[in-house]
Amino acid sequence: MKKILLISDTHSYLDARFVKHLESVDEVWHAGDIGDIVVCDKILKSCSEVNVVYGNIDNNIVRAEYQKDLFFNCEGVNVWMTHIGGYPPRYRDNIKQVISEKKIDLFICGHSHILKVIYDKKIQCLHMNPGAAGQYGIHKVQTVLKFVVDQGAVKDLSIVELERV
Repeated sequence: MKKILLISDTHSYLDARFVKHLESVDEVWHAGDIGDIVVCDKILKSCSEVNVVYGNIDNNIVRAEYQKDLFFNCEGVNVWMTHIGGYPPRYRDNIKQVISEKKIDLFICGHSHILKVIYDKKIQCLHMNPGAAGQYGIHKVQTVLKFVVDQGAVKDLSIVELERV
């Protein structure tokens, strides 16, 4: 069993009000647009396990450290994380094809700053976008997702919302 905190679109800002949530999870997954690499350094201080992809605003320092696409298995769940991917049924490029070929159970992206969790019945894949944890952008609420991955299933999903200051 793994407790996960999923964040995206920090844009160089990790709100101190989210830090307490870092301490209660086993892994932090960041779906891109990190901004300053210092954000990931702060996360690493609180949590030893991280999975991170870079986003469209990330510079060469971030891109040298992290990948555009990350495929991994967590507790029996095949995960694909990328920054720009769309959402059901409006996926970008060949997303559905890759999900099918690689038998992805959980597809994660960021970019839109809009929190969405949708199960796509057509391709039997759970899609998650945690919204935006940072303060840059049009969103009025900063959001992250917390959930548990256990024995091939995603469970106990909750949303953490913060009013922008």
